[in-house]
Amino acid sequence: MDFIALPVHAVVLRAAALCYYIAFGSLGDAAILAVLFLWARGLSVLQFSKTIYPGVPLGAFAVATVAFTYFTFVRRRSRIEEPSIWNNPGRPLLFPCRTTHTRLFPKRHSFSYSYLQVGIPVGWTGTAGGMISNDEHNTGAKGWYEIDAADHLERRNGHLGLRGKLDAYLRSQGIDASRYPYAYLVTAAKFLGYHFNPVSFWYLYSAEKSLAAMVLEVNNTFDERRMYFLTADGMAQSIESHEEDKNDIVEELTQTRQPNVSKPLRRTWQKDFHVSPFNSRKGGYSLTAHDPLLPGIEGRGPINNTITLMSSKNHPKLVARIFSEGDAIDPIKMSLLQKVKFLASWWWVGLVTFPRIVKEAGALFFQRQLHVWYRPEPLKTSIGRHADKTERELEPLFRRYLKHLVEQSPEAVAVQYVPCGIAEAQVETMLSAPAGENPTLVKNMEFKVLTPAFYSRFVYYAHDFEAMFCELNESNTIWVSNPELLPKLVIKKQPPPLLQTASRLDYGYFTTIKNLRQRPERIERPLTSSQTDSATHTRKDIRGFRLSSMDGYVLAHEDSKSRRVYRNSVLKLFIADRIAMGSVDVLHLEHWILRLLIAWAAIF
Repeated sequence: MDFIALPVHAVVLRAAALCYYIAFGSLGDAAILAVLFLWARGLSVLQFSKTIYPGVPLGAFAVATVAFTYFTFVRRRSRIEEPSIWNNPGRPLLFPCRTTHTRLFPKRHSFSYSYLQVGIPVGWTGTAGGMISNDEHNTGAKGWYEIDAADHLERRNGHLGLRGKLDAYLRSQGIDASRYPYAYLVTAAKFLGYHFNPVSFWYLYSAEKSLAAMVLEVNNTFDERRMYFLTADGMAQSIESHEEDKNDIVEELTQTRQPNVSKPLRRTWQKDFHVSPFNSRKGGYSLTAHDPLLPGIEGRGPINNTITLMSSKNHPKLVARIFSEGDAIDPIKMSLLQKVKFLASWWWVGLVTFPRIVKEAGALFFQRQLHVWYRPEPLKTSIGRHADKTERELEPLFRRYLKHLVEQSPEAVAVQYVPCGIAEAQVETMLSAPAGENPTLVKNMEFKVLTPAFYSRFVYYAHDFEAMFCELNESNTIWVSNPELLPKLVIKKQPPPLLQTASRLDYGYFTTIKNLRQRPERIERPLTSSQTDSATHTRKDIRGFRLSSMDGYVLAHEDSKSRRVYRNSVLKLFIADRIAMGSVDVLHLEHWILRLLIAWAAIF
């Protein structure tokens, strides 16, 4: 047998790759090796398989084709044949619409796009003609346009369904949900599992089936959300000094559209949510909305809503409209050919909503040269973005650590902890030992996380009091109803523990964490892109750190699996600060590139 002599550097590289796979190898590395091997030796493998089993490649292709056809069409059709029984007012409808935006100052800018809205009665579940579905009973029913309760209102409690979540939201606002026995949701539904939904309209009806209130569910491009409850009979709030000017402008912008014959719901309210990077969080909104279901919640449109953004000086700044183009469509009455034509005409609209927003933002920034307002952290009234993987891993650990602090407090304290960004994370009430013994003396505190960034920022601090004070008053990542109780939880008489562990691996990890730890930068941004961030600069912390109190808690009270999750998550954050521009995603990309290079060295 002849042996091919390899260059010395090739031998060294393959030996290094072998050592890496022995120490750190995973299924992902095996997949990379397999892909590169097939790339390098694929033709030889195919020729060998043809020699041994001539019909295998063609047979595998045929099986794959049949399986794809079955799962894509046959299973979907079998799930949508069952009709849905609904005897209450309203029906599922498709609303072909158009949305227009007209910016009035500081630079004029307008655009108009087609837009598809889907409407369903709140409480209805099932499928409508295979086109619209709301599967609240987990039957597996699927339509082309899906509405999921988990995507609306509060991020948690999707199992409650749309009606349950609506009632819970109304109760949280101090409103009797029984005043609105009927409701209808108009939203941008999921298509093929994807949607981007700037605003959903919840129409709330009285027992007499007249439009009595609305809930506007507003989402921004940063994955944050704000709900506004607006009543038809409420008094308009204090942004009306230029109401006549606003009405003149809106009339001019909407005169090409025949309005709904109903008396519209008109409301104004103060703005407190960051929606567009080209507007500050100041000012207010005005809504003019017509009932699309007249008469008696049995109508079929049209959609006709106008939202006007008022500047901080009460001047109309931007007018956004969404209105029907043509009649609403009842999917139950559509023929197969009509469904095919409709899908062919509208399948792409939801997929390009976000790219259209990016396109118009580029025009405003580069052509109109508008200043950008940097995103502030959300307020207590808003809902923060979804947590990333690291934040999801750290949240349960922080929850248990906070509970440990509360239980160790000598004061009679009850803390209601409200998490953020994780749908399955529930609100929890934590009691200290004295609070359980003397309920009449309990002092209550709500601890609400406003953004999941808090979980990844908290582990940077070596001292709990410093962490709570800075995140509450400077970076605004949390809100506390009774801040004077915080020192009773986090100030300790004993210094942080020394590093003591029987595991050499834990010792190495936590020693590295202690050495890399540094106080995070304050979340502080200039107001607009026209201002420089001269006030913020990096400060070197000259304090010598021991373990943080949370480090000590994890080592002393958590099991080996939780310790591993904690130390890996924290170490990734600290390393990303040094070699990946502070981004764990960039760190993962660098790791994948390294793994790819190692696999390349092993194969080639």
